[in-house]
Amino acid sequence: QVQLVESGGGLVQAGGSLRLSCAASGRTVSFYDLGWFRQAPGKEREFVGRISRSGSTTYYADSVKGRFTVSRDNAKNTLYLQMNSLKPEDTAVYYCAAASRPWTGSYSYTTTAYDYWGQGTQVTVSS
Repeated sequence: QVQLVESGGGLVQAGGSLRLSCAASGRTVSFYDLGWFRQAPGKEREFVGRISRSGSTTYYADSVKGRFTVSRDNAKNTLYLQMNSLKPEDTAVYYCAAASRPWTGSYSYTTTAYDYWGQGTQVTVSS
């Protein structure tokens, strides 16, 4: 089992950058594929990006491709989300998640593919 805690959220102007971190405790994160999701008010939680347990493969939602980068440091048991060129529509609570199984394809972009979740961190982008 793994516990996840996000940090790094805040208020930023459009065009700015933020870096989110997700610190894990319990079982080492090298056993899990890791992902980032976000949820805006009144909307469903949506996939942002994910990274394989080795860190060799990443996948992104079209809405963030080219602007966001997912990375991990297994030695530090930490997942990161570097967000550049932020837009007001990126405003949401951002969650990190861990998947026990190495799902592939479209299922890996769904919340049900992930077994453990953090509590979320708020990101607000002002126009």
